[in-house]
Amino acid sequence: MVGSDVRLRCIYPEGNSFDLNDLYVYWQISMAGKGNADSVVTYHLSGNSSASHDDNHYKDRARLSLDSMKRGDFSLHLRNVTPQDEQKFNCLVFRKSLELEKILEVSVTLHVAANYSMPVVSGPSQDEELTFTCTSTNGYPRPNVYWINKTDNSVLDGALQNSTVSLNARGLYDVVSVLRIGRTPHVNVGCCIENVLLHQNLTSGQTETFTGTKDSITEDPVDGSPSGEHQPILGVLVVLAVIVSLAVATGWLCRSRCQPRSYTGAQVERPELALAGHV
Repeated sequence: MVGSDVRLRCIYPEGNSFDLNDLYVYWQISMAGKGNADSVVTYHLSGNSSASHDDNHYKDRARLSLDSMKRGDFSLHLRNVTPQDEQKFNCLVFRKSLELEKILEVSVTLHVAANYSMPVVSGPSQDEELTFTCTSTNGYPRPNVYWINKTDNSVLDGALQNSTVSLNARGLYDVVSVLRIGRTPHVNVGCCIENVLLHQNLTSGQTETFTGTKDSITEDPVDGSPSGEHQPILGVLVVLAVIVSLAVATGWLCRSRCQPRSYTGAQVERPELALAGHV
């Protein structure tokens, strides 16, 4: 794992004890782009009690244990692993007393990995199509990127996505993947980052859901007034209230002016004109 320490094994199989003054030990790698040229990572020479470094990339990071070499263990200890350490390392051991005969050769291939960050999905944008963006950083090696339909866990068509994978300053990979799909009343998608070397799949924990269409979305006005779809209903209620109030007022006025009277039988008409004549 990037940033960790590792021990690359190179052990003499018969378990003999060795005199350090009788040994020549080399750890080296092949130089990329330079044919069969080798670069020495570290070495030990007969009569030299300390290991030296030929490649500055491994200075202060690669060492051999003198005590272990006496027991036939010529393993390389490598500190703070970086992506550039993904190499084939060769261990070579010679004996001075045997006229520099090679007594041991071991090749070790170092695979380097780093965990990607948990992918984060943002979106969707609400244009003519729905757009989701997935980001994940600081992983190694180069990942595989998938978008999935979280409703049934099916993998979406790769043609719908556009993924960009780039190396950052640490030599690790950053990923940005953009998914574009047609507008739909409901969508539930997730982003999956696969690290093949670690047998690891990281799926975004955030669920992105979009319901409805752009034209059907009605936002509440800032001033707090009723929304447009509620105004016709409110108008009808106001008219009904006025009608009921008029009906109640009319009924009360009618009762007050048309009071019922009891029947007292036939009445003799007063001779108003005759009385007026006597006066």
